[in-house]
Amino acid sequence: MSSLFCVLEMFSRVSLEEKTMQMKAEQIQKIMGGRILFENLQLEVNRGEHVSIVGVNGSGKTTLLQLLSGIDMPDQGRIIKSKDATIGYLHQIPDYPEHSVKKVLEEAFADIYALKAKMMVLEQEMQSTVTDKILWQYGQVQEQFMLQGGYEVEAQLAMIANGLGITEMLAQPFSSLSGGEKTKVMLGQILLSQPSILLLDEPTNHLDMQAIEWLENYVRNFEGIVIVVSHDRHFMNQVAHKIIEIEDGEAFTYSGNYDAFMAQKEAKIEQQFSDYEEQQKKIKKMQETIKRLKQWANEANPPNASMHRRAKSMEKALARIERVKKPLTKKKMNLALTMAERSGKEVVQLLDIHHGYDKPLLKDSNLAVYFGERLAIVGSNGSGKSTLLKMMLGEIVPNRGVCHVGSNVKFGYLSQQFEHKNPAVRLIDAFRENVSMSEAEARHILARFLFYGYDVFKKVKDLSGGEKMRLRLAQLMHEDINVLILDEPTNHLDIEAREVLEDTLESFEGTIIGVSHDRYFLQKIFTKTAWIEDQTIHVFEGDYEWARQKRQEFSKKKVVENEPAPKILPVKKELSIEQQIEKLEAKLQEPSLAKEQRQKLEQQIGELYEKWMEEGTEHA
Repeated sequence: MSSLFCVLEMFSRVSLEEKTMQMKAEQIQKIMGGRILFENLQLEVNRGEHVSIVGVNGSGKTTLLQLLSGIDMPDQGRIIKSKDATIGYLHQIPDYPEHSVKKVLEEAFADIYALKAKMMVLEQEMQSTVTDKILWQYGQVQEQFMLQGGYEVEAQLAMIANGLGITEMLAQPFSSLSGGEKTKVMLGQILLSQPSILLLDEPTNHLDMQAIEWLENYVRNFEGIVIVVSHDRHFMNQVAHKIIEIEDGEAFTYSGNYDAFMAQKEAKIEQQFSDYEEQQKKIKKMQETIKRLKQWANEANPPNASMHRRAKSMEKALARIERVKKPLTKKKMNLALTMAERSGKEVVQLLDIHHGYDKPLLKDSNLAVYFGERLAIVGSNGSGKSTLLKMMLGEIVPNRGVCHVGSNVKFGYLSQQFEHKNPAVRLIDAFRENVSMSEAEARHILARFLFYGYDVFKKVKDLSGGEKMRLRLAQLMHEDINVLILDEPTNHLDIEAREVLEDTLESFEGTIIGVSHDRYFLQKIFTKTAWIEDQTIHVFEGDYEWARQKRQEFSKKKVVENEPAPKILPVKKELSIEQQIEKLEAKLQEPSLAKEQRQKLEQQIGELYEKWMEEGTEHA
């Protein structure tokens, strides 16, 4: 009886695991380029969980997604997923030479369109001959078509395209799009395919604010598993149920969103330091005791064997102690931006600005920035944010209107696109171009920006996006500035580097004007918001979240004001039973009716006659 109970318990445990477990990595080892990326890595994500993977650049986040998706294989260990699981993962952009954007999105409905084609074939057959077999086949295919959402295809496609901001591209050839636009379209295709597991690698890259907020809402309501790699802290706060950090080849799981993870990690590191220091005290005390016992044993006359044994026993106990690892303190950029002599009160003033290229960007736009202000410029992609910054810098002259720069204004510009007139120049030479110092001094300063050893001799053209951004920050630190102009400064920076940048900007005493899609960064640094919408600059005297709330309130008010008065529709007169019978009998005379439809009509007419007879008896 007990053995039967154990078997039943085992089966119930297995079935419960199948219901909850969807994806698991067991004892994963991965070696790349002779470097151990993962060592005995383990993680488990259960059905319905939304997980964010974090870690420093190069820790293997994207590689982990590739292992989970099956694109790459581990050197040791295994990836387990439920039998019925389907995975949606964008790992490369396929080539669609003759497809429009809409056609590429429709690839997600391949199975549904195959069912639709079957239905059309059967409908053609029914025009010439109708048999019970064909009707049964048609019913089966139609049921599958409905279950898979065949009648909602167009609505689903429109919803995803509108949410990601690609509706205007639907008719364009896919091959004509930029890399960022292609990425958005492929993300749309994955969402339309409705997989049970969604693997997203930096999904908010290339999306504007509106599209990011739409994606957040979509992911929050997604019923399956979501595993996302992202540097967008606000996005992770909105969608993550737990955070998995990749550190030193292992995966550490924390419950809650990104802010909860940071609080837990800080507490964990403090505890580790405390445990490490406590253990080090104990080890030191044991070592001193062993040394003392040995000394006493040797000084005794004759030598004391008992003390030697006690010392030996303590040495064995010391060897058996499981050592607490000393928490590693990662090296961070040492960035300090100091303001030159202050500018005048008025930094920049834009008056009646009109500007555009193929289509207008700005009309009748005004903006004033004063010393010490921290102004965020936000708006959808292509609304003219970077154009506005270049106008302030004097690189672009408005088609109409005046851009006036105040007295003693000294700009420092940090661009999302780091361009150098000589891309073949070495990093250290690029840094020393405008700074008078020796190579040894330059190497010392560049080390503060995490450029060590041979790194300083790399050519500028071979630098990664993050390395280029760090080089530009190093240059800015030695420039005479009192106004910082930032164009997507957090692009290419990992989260730790973003935090260093934020801390530095918070202590900068001058004026900051910035464009960014990083809402966490916007909320932390800026206290005034210029929102470009409908070719106009709308200024809000508050931070990003406050401006967003006010903008929504204004939009709702506008919709209510413009809403037309409800139409009073005439009451539809209900047909009498006699009129209903007459209508159905006329339909019954149609020669093209299928046998099944004819039977349904006859049944309906019979039921109406019964009802009519009952009413006649009641009134008699």
